[in-house]
Amino acid sequence: MGVPIRLAGLLAIALLALVASLLVGGSFLAPGDLLYALAHPRANTDVVTILWQLRMPRVCIAAVVGAELAIAGALLQGLLRNPLVDSYLTGVSPGAAAAIALSVVAGVAAPALPAIGFVAGLGTAMLVAAFARRGAGLDAIRLILCGVSLSALFSAIVTLVLTRAGADYAAQILAWLAGSTAGRGWHDLFFTLPYAALGLAFALAAVPALNVLRLGETRATAVGVNVARTQWVILIAAALLAASAVAVSGSIGFVGLVVPHLARRVVGGDARALLPASALLGAALCAIADAASRSIAAPAELPVGVLLAFVGVPTFLYLYLNMQRARA
Repeated sequence: MGVPIRLAGLLAIALLALVASLLVGGSFLAPGDLLYALAHPRANTDVVTILWQLRMPRVCIAAVVGAELAIAGALLQGLLRNPLVDSYLTGVSPGAAAAIALSVVAGVAAPALPAIGFVAGLGTAMLVAAFARRGAGLDAIRLILCGVSLSALFSAIVTLVLTRAGADYAAQILAWLAGSTAGRGWHDLFFTLPYAALGLAFALAAVPALNVLRLGETRATAVGVNVARTQWVILIAAALLAASAVAVSGSIGFVGLVVPHLARRVVGGDARALLPASALLGAALCAIADAASRSIAAPAELPVGVLLAFVGVPTFLYLYLNMQRARA
């Protein structure tokens, strides 16, 4: 089966996941009601309100966030030639978490928190890159060590804030840390789309060089690739995608780690196919997780990040152990 056919199959899976996520929730929507609401978005009915004001923006946000995190993870794994890294290696999520926690206890208005989280996440990624700089390019080992170190520091800041904050503040911070699309609307989607588009543009620009980097920096330089510039383009793309995802959904882990592994099994390691495959699988996974978070304990909601951790950890261990067994 050719790669285009496999990508078409992944597209069909993603679309089915989005439709299923629209149907499932605290109240089930019949397929006929869904079609009517899609065809008559201005009708004054409960089904139309549920679909267009509550579920549709959440499903779109979940899909965008999943695609962003998956692409960012695939980019960093290709850049570092390490299948065990993900999009939060650059400290995006811990940096944003620390900024959000400090902002909450400082009394910053809730509508400003996504912007603060985005700026802090992106700033942390650039700080990690500055520490990891080697000449004009980046040192992979330094990048990993600096990312882990700063992540530990920002996690300690969040813990300190939680221990000193009041119950209301702590609950708000924990809700953000757990990762969720609850309460998100169209304005949140419109906030993240420009940064997602910019990050995607950088990612697409790096695709040809990313394929060559799989052979190693020495060979890439030998065939004319500007390795230092490519490293920065890839890092900027991953940071933009991860920061915009974190800003709108909070901390959602394992998507950027697990999804690229699954995508490689379907379409191989060629970045021209790997990035769209990762985006489709990431979108499908987060859409299904969002639907599950709304329906498992309805009318209460479970955090999407918690659900994905329960799925992501055993999936990653299975993939990793199989990979080790295949090398033995």
